[in-house]
Amino acid sequence: MTTRPIPLLLALIALALPLSLLAGRVWLDPASTPNAALILAELRLPRSLLALIAGAGLGAAGAAMQGYLRNPLADPGLFGIAPGAALGAVAALWFGYANSAWLIPLFALVGAGGAMALLAAIAGRTGGIALFTLAGLMVASLAGALTALAISLAPNAFAMESIVAWLNGALTDRSWREVWLAAPLVLAGIALLRAAGPALDALTLGETVARSLGVSPSRLLWLLVLGVGLTVGAVTAVAGIIGFVGLIVPHLVRPLTDRRPSRLIGPSALAGALLVLVADSAVRVLPLMTELRLGIALSLLGAPFFLWLLVKMRSGRL
Repeated sequence: MTTRPIPLLLALIALALPLSLLAGRVWLDPASTPNAALILAELRLPRSLLALIAGAGLGAAGAAMQGYLRNPLADPGLFGIAPGAALGAVAALWFGYANSAWLIPLFALVGAGGAMALLAAIAGRTGGIALFTLAGLMVASLAGALTALAISLAPNAFAMESIVAWLNGALTDRSWREVWLAAPLVLAGIALLRAAGPALDALTLGETVARSLGVSPSRLLWLLVLGVGLTVGAVTAVAGIIGFVGLIVPHLVRPLTDRRPSRLIGPSALAGALLVLVADSAVRVLPLMTELRLGIALSLLGAPFFLWLLVKMRSGRL
């Protein structure tokens, strides 16, 4: 028996969003804090909205990936698009563009586009799942190796520090500029992933049956590459590497649906938005000397969750 997760998730987001606007190292009291309206409009609100956008994109991409690969342990990082975007941003930092408002996300989007093009060149014609998975792993490994090379050959300590900090992922010091950059790309990517939903439903019956039902493997692959590329690429471009969201949230909302991939993408987007919003609010209020990076916080949460999934899979309960 399923419930309706979307109204529940929307209600939780409506509750969490006002709290995230007030949360911080210093809690904001709109009635007594000087310049409270300016702080809310220019600092807190764009950061919270960017958390919602990033989580929605990663959650939807994770649900689509798990549906396509028919593997509950699949993650958007398997495409290699996030490492490609990270490599692009690292290149911008390596060449000394750390203070540029637009060049870092632009380089990251170029890196994501390059990873998408490489994936399409290797696996785009056949649309085979096995070849596509191997191609994604190859792209991710190549981008990771080049990123490590860039770190080891960093021209100075400042560039190395900027690269490492960016790779850890965070929404600190983000503004409306990043919101306007990421929002249309993520929304377009989610729309493409939802368009792939019926084909993903057919794919659960097997590739042969899906073909007999009229599913075009190459069209489905292109929808996924473009959808995941836009969502994950845009998020990585503005926030750095934020992992495990696409792995965690489909598992949390799947019991509330009929388990069809098409019915999982929307709730996963909302659950991802809620998870990143709550996590970003939590890192702001932790009593630490410096703010914990969001990517690190979600990795600390996601690694035990992944281990739990492995235990369930080994026992046959997944």
